[in-house]
Amino acid sequence: MVKKQAAKKGGAAEQENPLFAKRVRNFRIGGDIQPKRDLYRFVRWPEYIQLQRKKRILMMRLKTPPPIAQFTATIDKSQNTALFRLLNKYKPESKAAKKERLHKAAAGEEEAKKPKAAVLKYGLKNVTGLVENAKAKLVVIAFDVDPIELVVWLPTLCKDKDVAYCIVKGKSKLGKLVGKKTCTAVAITEVRKEDVMELELLTKNFRSQFNDNKEARKTWGGGLLGPKSQRKLEKREQLVAAEKAKKAGF
Repeated sequence: MVKKQAAKKGGAAEQENPLFAKRVRNFRIGGDIQPKRDLYRFVRWPEYIQLQRKKRILMMRLKTPPPIAQFTATIDKSQNTALFRLLNKYKPESKAAKKERLHKAAAGEEEAKKPKAAVLKYGLKNVTGLVENAKAKLVVIAFDVDPIELVVWLPTLCKDKDVAYCIVKGKSKLGKLVGKKTCTAVAITEVRKEDVMELELLTKNFRSQFNDNKEARKTWGGGLLGPKSQRKLEKREQLVAAEKAKKAGF
């Protein structure tokens, strides 16, 4: 009817094409396919993901003492790139390479008799011994070691022995360097001549950022309120401010 009236007013009528007839969709049971919706809030995540998220929120809410809070202050992206570029050059030999070297040594080849190349030292006991004997030039510690008590004392030991250290994101990243799933800490004891300047620059930056940073020893972590609590406090402050303004007006 509407089209006929429009045709009378406007002139020629628009004829409907029977091949493309308009069909109203029915989204009831057995009808058309429902449109896509964002169901992110209704996803039932695996238990380990739920535990990870709950732990993260708990660590944000709880006040953590400075020795534990210092592990949240990791190096930035540019420092991370420069550090891992250097560490990748000193990966320990794989099992296959070690087997081949031992075969060559048993055969009496001259190549196998050469002194071992400088490589990364890993393992908590090994790194601790190197720091105590002042053989380590740089110690790299993972920030997500669980339980944290395994490495919480290592920064203090590095400060006492005047060994540069830094805290990086990812024990799995350190694990890739040494051919393991995860690694708590690695240490550099020596580098080749072409990398001496790069190592000195990194140790200088890390000393000022970690070893000589007195604020990190005093700063507590966590203690962040949730969004609901923050809104309640904001409303309370607004009410207090309005009450003060009202009294000041009288």
